[in-house]
Amino acid sequence: MLFEVNPFDIEIGQYKVMLNLADARDMGMNAGDRVRVKAKGASITAILDVTTQMVEPGKVGIFTEAHRRIGEAREVDVAPAPKPASISYIKRIMDHERLTEDQIRTIVQDIVDNNLSDVEISAYLTTLYIRNFDSQETEWLTRAMIDTGERIHFDTHPVVDKHSIGGVPGNKVSLLVVPIVAAAGLLIPKTSSRAITGAGGTSDLMEILAPVEFSADEIKEIAENVGGILAWGGATNIAPADDKLIKAEYALTIDPYSQMLASIMSKKGAVGADSVVMDMPVGPGTKLPTVDAGRSMAKDLIDLGDRLGIRVECAMTFGGSPVGRTVGPALEVKEALTMLESGQGPNSLREKSLSLAGILLEIGCSAGMGCVAARGEGKAMAERILTSGKAHQKMMEIIEAQGGDPTIKSSDIEIGEHSRDILAPTTGYVISFNNKRIVEIARNAGAPADKQAGVRIHKKMGEVVKKGEPLFTIHSSKDWEVERASNDALRDMPIVVEGMLLERYPRYSQI
Repeated sequence: MLFEVNPFDIEIGQYKVMLNLADARDMGMNAGDRVRVKAKGASITAILDVTTQMVEPGKVGIFTEAHRRIGEAREVDVAPAPKPASISYIKRIMDHERLTEDQIRTIVQDIVDNNLSDVEISAYLTTLYIRNFDSQETEWLTRAMIDTGERIHFDTHPVVDKHSIGGVPGNKVSLLVVPIVAAAGLLIPKTSSRAITGAGGTSDLMEILAPVEFSADEIKEIAENVGGILAWGGATNIAPADDKLIKAEYALTIDPYSQMLASIMSKKGAVGADSVVMDMPVGPGTKLPTVDAGRSMAKDLIDLGDRLGIRVECAMTFGGSPVGRTVGPALEVKEALTMLESGQGPNSLREKSLSLAGILLEIGCSAGMGCVAARGEGKAMAERILTSGKAHQKMMEIIEAQGGDPTIKSSDIEIGEHSRDILAPTTGYVISFNNKRIVEIARNAGAPADKQAGVRIHKKMGEVVKKGEPLFTIHSSKDWEVERASNDALRDMPIVVEGMLLERYPRYSQI
């Protein structure tokens, strides 16, 4: 049937059109069905929605993504279309049947091509959460995610990379690892994410210093010119299925294991990494609550890397408290820059950064790709690069190459002008630290949207504090957000000092 085009300037992340309920009934169609939309020189398959008010009879509402594909046609033909084969393959996973490589590739391609609805993508992820792929299926999934997007082919090798599986706040380690490794002569094209549930992803931090949105070609050019880059992966078409799946995972608050492995390794494969070090924080509140869980994941990541021709080394790190003493974009950038300038800073940040950078400096020797540091000597070399100022110089080169100010100093980084200290209610040692609560407080203060918001930690596990001394300070650009975050912190303290009163019952006085 022919319909007049009624464009909707609304991006929804998939191909979708809308018909009046009366027209949909005449065609024997319901919301969620597929339709074929044909215009002169263009044709797409879209998901149907229906309405009684937004679209008049005889017209078809076409959302932004679909409208871009069909062009400026004023009239289109709309007809029923079959559901994609992916739907039947997802049902096969539900029935505990093993998929073929072509079937997995079809699911990934349909996700990339916006052929699956939000409900169908959610069904795929939920099913995978319940019944994970085996190692062969996971390899096919990873390869499909790589092949359905852009790939970067570097002229220089080895190409190394670093990834953290997350779960620990204040993880500004990449701002130190990348310049250290690049200063040693290795190529490290670091593509990172923005925060989803945290107080600041690596890209949120780097954006304070320089632009982070680049095409794949620009990433290649910048990285080859200065040895490294810290870019936002979401601005590229690298493993595009991953970004669509992350949105659904966030809504469902699930992270299917085999999908997580594929997500990590597809980004590394797409940027042409020869070797990768995996930062795997272990401890209560992280994705890896025990060392045994860490060892199991390390084995699977190494096996998947071998299948893809990527050398993987895993480093289990302490995840019981934040890395460094800051949580929130500007606070973390200030702390990282201070360490690059002076070579000194919080031990947790310094040791973790040097250890991970050291592994990358050694990994080339192990892979037979040209020796930078012999096994066991990488950390010492990384420390020399940091304390000599070479890492700081390299970071300034990277910032300039990405369009930032190469003369920026840690003292130039502005943090929220409004602040409040949260004081220790008693004297004693810090005996408990709740990472999740620290992140919640930083987000209540406005992070990561407000880059100047966050939490500065004064006392960590095992340190002594006197009554009335600050345990941590909340910062924000807005006074009301500081007030909100402070009230939240006092209601449920994230840091416990031995002997302190945790809660009083009844909570309100009885009259």
